[in-house]
Amino acid sequence: MDLGQETGPSPMPLWCAEDVARYLGVPVKTLYKWRLEQHGPPCLRVGKHLRYVAEDVVGWVESRKQHLS
Repeated sequence: MDLGQETGPSPMPLWCAEDVARYLGVPVKTLYKWRLEQHGPPCLRVGKHLRYVAEDVVGWVESRKQHLS
C-alpha cells in the first residue's frame, strides 16, 4: 500500500477551542461555560482535549441565525 495516495475521503477538519472562540468572537472560557450548560456548538473529546468539527460549528451558527428570524 502506498501511503502517498489517498484511498478514501479526506477527514473533516477539527478545530480546537481557541479556533472556535476566534471564529465566534467569544472568549474560550465562554465555550467551556456553554458546554457545561449544554448549549453552544457540539464538540467531542479526543483524549483529554475538546475538538470541534468545523462543519458542525458553522451549522450551529446557521441554526442560531434561524432562531433570530
